[in-house]
Amino acid sequence: MGAKITGVGTDRVVIQGVKKLHGAEHSIIADRIETGTFMCAAGAMGEIGADLMIKNARPDTLEAVIDKLREAGLQIELGKDWIHVKMNKRPKAVSFRTSEYPAFPTDMQAQFMAMNAVATGTSRVTETIFENRFMHVQELNRLGAQIVIEGNTAITEGVDGLSGAIVMATDLRASASLVIAGLAAQGETIVDRIYHLDRGYDRMERKLAAVGANIVRVK
Repeated sequence: MGAKITGVGTDRVVIQGVKKLHGAEHSIIADRIETGTFMCAAGAMGEIGADLMIKNARPDTLEAVIDKLREAGLQIELGKDWIHVKMNKRPKAVSFRTSEYPAFPTDMQAQFMAMNAVATGTSRVTETIFENRFMHVQELNRLGAQIVIEGNTAITEGVDGLSGAIVMATDLRASASLVIAGLAAQGETIVDRIYHLDRGYDRMERKLAAVGANIVRVK
């Protein structure tokens, strides 16, 4: 658009002002967190089974997430702009520490915890980016998860199954984790305060319903 910017890719970016900019075309990068959220939803389905083709994705921005999902047992095939995910068994618990890109993203922590809740084994998730980022733990426990917090680490003991309940979304990624847990739970789950969800996901319930989820938005 005519801007004068140098240092891209380094720790110092210099912008030289210009009198005006001109029009241009640009393709917005795919949302790696939305992509990762749907992959976690597939993983949480366990023996129920899941087979998702996620289009318009950027696998190269999700390397840390994909590595952990494969560790959990997901079958993942990658293309330049697509990801094919299959799951047909109970996931294995995975542990990780959040950190800056390109390491494991803090914005995927809650979704993985929902998957870990129904996994085999025990996981330890350490949050190093944001304080008070475990507000979803209490709500996941309402569904039958077994999670305890020790400082900035959440320890999850996987259970055989979750049970539906009324839960409350406390932030954007917490709400996504509750939707994932609700999909995996027996019975009906109601997620309240989904205005948090709408901050980061476009019609999430429609996309999940399109691949067979029994999910509706209630006014």
